[in-house]
Amino acid sequence: MKQISSLVFLLFTTLFFAQESKMTAAEITKFKSTIEKETKTIKTIKTDFIQYKHLDFLSKDIETSGKMTFKAPNLLNWQYTKPYEYSIVFKNNKVYINDQGKKSTVDGKMFEKINSLIVGSVSGNMFDDKEFTITYFKSKEFNITKLVPKTATIKKYIKEVELYFPKNESTVAQVKLIEPSNDYTKIVFKNKVINAKVDDSAFTN
Repeated sequence: MKQISSLVFLLFTTLFFAQESKMTAAEITKFKSTIEKETKTIKTIKTDFIQYKHLDFLSKDIETSGKMTFKAPNLLNWQYTKPYEYSIVFKNNKVYINDQGKKSTVDGKMFEKINSLIVGSVSGNMFDDKEFTITYFKSKEFNITKLVPKTATIKKYIKEVELYFPKNESTVAQVKLIEPSNDYTKIVFKNKVINAKVDDSAFTN
């Protein structure tokens, strides 16, 4: 049964991506203008997420889930709740990690570009031609932005970022982070709430 499910998923994925086509210059201009205009109004985002970690040597993706909270301009909390409790908070140029009660702090300046990448992925505000080579695609369901980093700092960790925007929406529904090894992490956002009240205490772990 699992083999049949995997085959159906593979066929669906193949068909889905085969339907992608490049946007025209006019479509790109309209898409970028809409996203950039609407993301400026985003102050907070609260959403559930499911994360799939794909490793070539594993037969099944590693699935985790939790809640993500974002507050402009750069406060971010990834709170994993299943199958374990783990949180990562980006705040004041530092990364605060709470691994099931074991806390640690990392100097965020070391990961400044990675932090910007993550925040931009969540908010959809990533149209920086200086940092990325960007191409634009469309499918029946999504407008898709594919970003290849130019800077060595990001290239060490990320080969390409793919952002999936549902048609007629200005925030990202799915993010795919592809590593140099071609392993990848896919994050799917669900139950998203925009501009709800979020206290700074939400970014303490």
